[in-house]
Amino acid sequence: MLASLGILIIAATIIFVEYPALSKSGSKQEAVAFGILLTLGTVLGIALAFHVKVPSPLDMVEAIYRPITTFISTILKG
Repeated sequence: MLASLGILIIAATIIFVEYPALSKSGSKQEAVAFGILLTLGTVLGIALAFHVKVPSPLDMVEAIYRPITTFISTILKG
């Protein structure tokens, strides 16, 4: 619980420091991207603090390429 509070405080500090510069630049796309990435990072950080098993991006890459690898392997063997 304390770790999640710490993560939220850090996220709030990042917003407090970065948002004024983002609002002055007038780039709405950059502000939206910043918000999405900060939210994603905060949620993942809190999930890790509560020991939730977060899948690695490598698992998705492996799932995509495993059938291709198997197919190429069977072609090269036979």
